[in-house]
Amino acid sequence: MISLTGLNLILPQLIIALAAIIVMLSIAVKRCHRFTNLFTLLSFAAAAISVLYIPRGSFGVSSLFVVDGFGKFFTVLIACAGFVITLMSYHYLNAREKRNEEYYILLLLSSLGALTMVISNHFVSFFLSLEVLSVSLYALIGYLKEEPAGIESGIKYLVLAAVSSSFLLFGIALIYMQTGHLDLSGIAAGLSSSGEFSGVFIAGLAMVIVGIGFKMALVPFHLWTPDIYAGASAPVSAFVATVSKGAVFAFLLRLFYSTGGLENKNVWTVFTIIAVASMLFGNWLALRQQNIKRLLAYSSIGHLGYLMVAFLAITDRGMQAATFYLVVYFTGMLAAFGTVIYMSNKKGEALYIDDYRGLFWKKPWLAAIFTTVMLSLAGIPLTAGFLGKLYLLTAGTEVGIWLLVIVLVVSSGIGLFYYLRVVAVMFAGKNENEASSEPVIGKIFPHGLVLTLLFLLLLWFGVYPSSLLEIIQQIASVIR
Repeated sequence: MISLTGLNLILPQLIIALAAIIVMLSIAVKRCHRFTNLFTLLSFAAAAISVLYIPRGSFGVSSLFVVDGFGKFFTVLIACAGFVITLMSYHYLNAREKRNEEYYILLLLSSLGALTMVISNHFVSFFLSLEVLSVSLYALIGYLKEEPAGIESGIKYLVLAAVSSSFLLFGIALIYMQTGHLDLSGIAAGLSSSGEFSGVFIAGLAMVIVGIGFKMALVPFHLWTPDIYAGASAPVSAFVATVSKGAVFAFLLRLFYSTGGLENKNVWTVFTIIAVASMLFGNWLALRQQNIKRLLAYSSIGHLGYLMVAFLAITDRGMQAATFYLVVYFTGMLAAFGTVIYMSNKKGEALYIDDYRGLFWKKPWLAAIFTTVMLSLAGIPLTAGFLGKLYLLTAGTEVGIWLLVIVLVVSSGIGLFYYLRVVAVMFAGKNENEASSEPVIGKIFPHGLVLTLLFLLLLWFGVYPSSLLEIIQQIASVIR
């Protein structure tokens, strides 16, 4: 049972859950897209602010959740990402869909799954959170009824996610059979008492890795990613690229760092192979893309591979580097998809790189923002992406995982080509057959303001990262 004190500890999750119910009831009374969007924005803002009212320290909420600095940090990060995606969705949906209000119910429920996942300390709470996130995503991906590609992508994600969940459940069952526990602390205690990893436990971990690898789109579980990104609407693609993957990665950190799962050489080797393949294949496949959303999809596979370098460092420095890079990745991806959303109109999205030809001569401020985003994702100095990769390299070199460090450098060099290709197109001559027209009145504010803020954050974290690092350093040792 959860006491009143426990309810106070999960206040952000309660706010988002209640918001989803209120939005559903408000739709039954009267449809109003503007009210629904505004209420959803206020709900995400309230969820982020409510973290300030949670006491400091680490608190267990029954055996299912643990509220600590790590969980609170990711709660704020996910709530802020949800706020940005909600704000970017308003004009996009007005131009593309007649019935918009149900979209926000699904967005709130997906975010609720992510928010509960980052504080999960038990396989039951993790799996339930994952299903709340995934089931809502099925509908979000195919939400635009007039887009056959979106419906096809939703069905693909449904089938593949169901398969990955079956692997995950089987793996959890094997871990329970070996340890007799489903809570992470109990699993860690069971492993420390036995002193070694049995074959059954390693098999269970392997199946859990398959399930988590699918959700994070790590190679070889990545094949769904470009189709889903390209078929879903741009705001939903942004959600999948950031909130969905970030929440699963947060649980991955908690699972393997708190239980000591990476201390087994076989498990560590498997993750190393996955990280190397993700960095190389993600960037290599992105080289061949002309569709900007597919390019960002393959790029995200590479970035998750970069994160695995810090994950495999198994140190507090690795935790800090992974968390910092994840914040930078969130900021860059939200800004990238935000630009795609801004360039969209009633005719469709600006899907191809050539649609951005000559953007500098038509909208210099937007081209400057998109250029900075591309340079940050590429890891160019004076941007947050450069410092993020520098911290990853530092974490890797400190523990001597040289193979991963070398692959990170090489794959980043490959990525430089396709990022700069997008930048070069924006500074080329004007495109006489551009797909997108001038933005709808009212789109510049607040959408343009949010893009500008994300742009400034990429520069701020690249020049003055200590403001973020000080916060991260306080939570790095929480789950160790």
